[in-house]
Amino acid sequence: MFKYFCLFTLVLLTQEANAFCGFYVARADASLYNQASQVVMVRKEDKTVLSMMNDFKGDLEDFALVVPVPEVLKKGQVHIGDAAIFKHLDQYTAPRLVEYHDADPCRPMILYEKGIAMMKSAAQDSADKPGGRSLGVTIEAQYTVGEYDIVILSATESSGLETWLLNNGYKIPEGAAKILKPYIKQGFNFFVAKVNLKEQAKTGQQYLRPIQFAFQSEKFMLPIRLGMINANGPQDLLIYILTANGRVETTNYQNVKMPSNIDLPVYIKQDFADFYKALFDKQVEKYRMRTVFTEYFWNMGWCDPCAADPLTTRELKQLGVFWLNQPMPLQQTGIPMPIRRGGMPVLVTRLHVRYRQETFPEDLMFQETRDRRNFQGRYVLHHPWKGDPDSCPAAREYFARLSQRQQKEAENLALLTGWDLQTIMEKMQLQPVKKQDENWWENLWQ
Repeated sequence: MFKYFCLFTLVLLTQEANAFCGFYVARADASLYNQASQVVMVRKEDKTVLSMMNDFKGDLEDFALVVPVPEVLKKGQVHIGDAAIFKHLDQYTAPRLVEYHDADPCRPMILYEKGIAMMKSAAQDSADKPGGRSLGVTIEAQYTVGEYDIVILSATESSGLETWLLNNGYKIPEGAAKILKPYIKQGFNFFVAKVNLKEQAKTGQQYLRPIQFAFQSEKFMLPIRLGMINANGPQDLLIYILTANGRVETTNYQNVKMPSNIDLPVYIKQDFADFYKALFDKQVEKYRMRTVFTEYFWNMGWCDPCAADPLTTRELKQLGVFWLNQPMPLQQTGIPMPIRRGGMPVLVTRLHVRYRQETFPEDLMFQETRDRRNFQGRYVLHHPWKGDPDSCPAAREYFARLSQRQQKEAENLALLTGWDLQTIMEKMQLQPVKKQDENWWENLWQ
């Protein structure tokens, strides 16, 4: 079994911060999904740095990576990334579960202005085989970077390119020519990589490290069509897009923010992974797998609550955030330089796509918006007070409201996941609460 990766690299702090506070207790990161591909895009003006995390499983001799590119990439434009930074970014942006504990209703509460307690600053851390020409294929460049042997190809027709790849040991799936054809017509070159087994052995790693590209193009896009050639079912794709000015969204598909800031039963603390998978499945079904979901948007310098510490300046630079060393005017960053109060001239948008060929027939086209309002997938647990209901009048009122709140939490969970409400209430050890007007007629004629 081999996995065929194909992504199109044709280039491809809000002013009013809302503090959620609370205590982070769980997150829904990429590990929830068995076959989730991850891509980091760094984009400013017409410059893009694209990093791809290969979750390839199988014989490394069977690995093939084919990426349409807008130009012949020089060796210096290709780099080997760090998988640990992918993991850190995934954890930082993942949907999260937070919890609160109800206060003693018999003790007067005094509220203090605490500001944004969890604001943090990341800025503190500081050989061409015979037949190639006859097939209309030309090797424009050839080199090795890390554990990857790379060739840059140009082609005049798609069937010739498919034949060349097969003849040269790239185990691509059947039907690639049909998908490659539109890119050839538009004059793109192809970045083609396979694993150099000797160089891979030198790394001492059991996995393939991320590969990164830097290039320029007016188009801001990411292709997904080629990656569906040998798909045996729906594919999950997590896209982390780092920009300087605003939230990123697609222009050719519907954009929807995941349901957020919703109260849930306390027992979900142990089942958060199952909850979020069910929630995402439900949203995909609701929108018929034709939607791009936003799971996170925030200034990279801080978080509230933090599912992981913000990335350091060094990590951001390794992902390709090339403008950190450049002075930026106030109107571009939204904050004065030097960076203060945890602000960072880097914003991160996390998008989640589940797709198949018939529901996402086009590559993803993006735009950077002017929206700078923070957003996160955030789900809330409220632990009840454990005191005596008869300890004070306020306690009796508290427990009366508590039963209604817990009923609502159960209904929220059922609505978001499609799980059976009665089963949820049994797990919560609840009895259904009568609505105020329910069965109003019961004593009418008594």
